[in-house]
Amino acid sequence: MSLPRFLIAAPASGSGKTLITCGILQALVNRGMKVASFKCGPDYIDPMFHSRVIGTKSKNLDAFFVDENILRYLFARTAQENDISVIEGVMGFYDGNSVLSMEASSHDVSRKLDAPVILLINSKGASISNLATLKGFLNFTENNIKGVIFNQMSQKVFDMIKPEVEKLGIKAIGYVPKVSHLILESRHLGLVLPNEIEELKDKLNQLAEVLEESLDIDLLLEMASSAPDLQYTVPEVKKIDTPVKIGFAQDDVFCFTYEDNIEILRRCGAEIVYFSPLNDEKLPEVDAIVLSGGYPELHADKLCSNESMKKDIREKVAAGMPCLAECGGFMYLHERLEDADGNMHESCGVIKGEVKNTCKLSRFGYISVSSEDPDSILKDGPVKGHEFHYWDSDNCGDSWKAVKTNGKEYTCMHEEGNLIAGYPHLYFYSNPEVPYNFLVKVKEYHDSL
Repeated sequence: MSLPRFLIAAPASGSGKTLITCGILQALVNRGMKVASFKCGPDYIDPMFHSRVIGTKSKNLDAFFVDENILRYLFARTAQENDISVIEGVMGFYDGNSVLSMEASSHDVSRKLDAPVILLINSKGASISNLATLKGFLNFTENNIKGVIFNQMSQKVFDMIKPEVEKLGIKAIGYVPKVSHLILESRHLGLVLPNEIEELKDKLNQLAEVLEESLDIDLLLEMASSAPDLQYTVPEVKKIDTPVKIGFAQDDVFCFTYEDNIEILRRCGAEIVYFSPLNDEKLPEVDAIVLSGGYPELHADKLCSNESMKKDIREKVAAGMPCLAECGGFMYLHERLEDADGNMHESCGVIKGEVKNTCKLSRFGYISVSSEDPDSILKDGPVKGHEFHYWDSDNCGDSWKAVKTNGKEYTCMHEEGNLIAGYPHLYFYSNPEVPYNFLVKVKEYHDSL
């Protein structure tokens, strides 16, 4: 299957990948193209930026979570509906899930997807040294690097350095001048949410105009079209015999959701019904609820003041309705929740204890979680996920065992009958039995009513 695509990578984080990826996406959209975007790794926030740029859902691509065939399927499922796909890398190009590993790196994803790579080099304070950086990345190991973009470089310097780049056997796509007035602001939890950026669309349109002048966009399109056909098989999933309705939290608080998790739930037999714990008075008519991650600490006053919703969730869970809650959703279920200003709020009260700001990342990174309970949704094997949070609980649960990529182990999660709640963000395609087993529990509840 022909799927035009390219991946934007960089030597390190902070090189400008997200800004320039967004600018290129906007330039392609402004040309009238239908564009898909992807983000390497588990991060939710950059795909949210992409979504604001292209007006459709953006997806994650993570080679730690899934094997090569599933990675190709997940990519192709979205890419085939669009004219071109742009993939934003993560961290440094070769940086993987441990210090000396390239597993799950942008390089790993580019090889598994046969995607041409455009290396973005931040040139601030350097000229000919940029060639040394480029040559080092080209020679480090076998790779798909086909072109380079120099960030924070003038046209004069680029015109002089371009012939030397092409002697290395790759294309000089162009340069990006200093655009400090168009920079996207950062904060403690990665990038700010898209709806918090003032006049984001105007900024990105301005950036797109700059890139149309300083980059050879037509050459990028040629490289994307040179990507070879992608072969894969559609992964099989089990499906329950009777559809069930899943209430899925989605609003300004609960906004961290893998779209692929929603897709596999649908494939397993779920009908997704969205609701807002922040704005709705009560749950919709559903058979289970999913509370995904997000920023409850930033909206704690309004969220925790919604007494009717808290009461409805508390009573439904107590009556046996299945509930799956991750990270921000898990925080919301506690008795007390500290907001970003240090004020404590009375929250749902489903889980004993409180959640407070630790001012540092807790248990950050990839994990594989498992359970020995024969009734667990993990009874058929472990599922992969990750943790990323500054707020921590005094009651994280001990139903599951988590193993980090460095071998460190710890207990986590409450899996108590119909309640499955904890900090890990789960990626269902890493073990398709898990969403199916969850829906089996939901169907049992539905049939008992």
